[in-house]
Amino acid sequence: MASEFSDAFLREAERHAAWGAVQLETLTAFLPEGPWTADLEACLYRQGDLELRVGVLGTYDTSEQSWMWGWANPGLRGTAVVSSAAGVERYGRAHGIAELTEEVLDLSGFPDPRRAAETLAFTGMGVAGAPGYIGAPAGPATQVYFLPDDPRVPRAGLDAVALPRTLLTGARLIGHSARHVVSGYFDHHGVPHRAEGDRIVAELPGGGAAEVTFDPAGRIAGVRTGIHP
Repeated sequence: MASEFSDAFLREAERHAAWGAVQLETLTAFLPEGPWTADLEACLYRQGDLELRVGVLGTYDTSEQSWMWGWANPGLRGTAVVSSAAGVERYGRAHGIAELTEEVLDLSGFPDPRRAAETLAFTGMGVAGAPGYIGAPAGPATQVYFLPDDPRVPRAGLDAVALPRTLLTGARLIGHSARHVVSGYFDHHGVPHRAEGDRIVAELPGGGAAEVTFDPAGRIAGVRTGIHP
C-alpha cells in the first residue's frame, strides 16, 4: 500500500501547479450555479443552463479510498468519453510515471486520501492540457472527475503583474520542487526561459523579463518582473 507519490509523479504535478491553480479559479468563475447531469455517450456535461463537451478523467471511491482512471473503467473503456484519460495513460507509459498507468490506486495509506485523489485529478488535467477539471458526486461513495473539452471554457493567460503571487501559490500547492513549478508555468505559456545558477530568467511577452531566484533549499526567494533580460 503506497503512502506517498513517486518523485516522477510529483515532478510532473509540479509542472502544472502554477498555471493549473489559476486555471481552476478561471473555470470555477465560469461555471454557473445549479445541479449537474451528464450524458457520457454524447460526452456532454450540463450544469445550470450551460452544456459542455467533457471527458471522464477518473473516479474516487470514498469508502474504499481508491482512484480509478477513466480509461480503466470497465463500463467506459475504449469509448470516446475516456479518450483524454487514455492520453494521460499513454503519457505515463512514455515518461515512466506509474501513477498514471495503474488502473486503480489504493490511496488509503496516504495521510489525506481525498487530497491525494485531487492531486491525481489535478495532474491528469495538466497532462491532458485541459482547462481545469470538475469534481462532482455521482453517488453516496463516488466522486467523478470530468475534463472540459470545450472551446467556450476560458483559458487564463500569463499575468505579469500577478506573477509573484501565481508562482508562490503554485510552489506551495505540491511543495516538491519549486523549480519545476516555475519552468512548467513558463513552458505552458510558451515563454522562453533559461536557468542560470540559482535563478530562472524568462523573456515576457511584450518585452522585459522576469527573474525568479531560489534559496539554498530550492524554495522561491524572490520574483522580479519588468527587468531587462
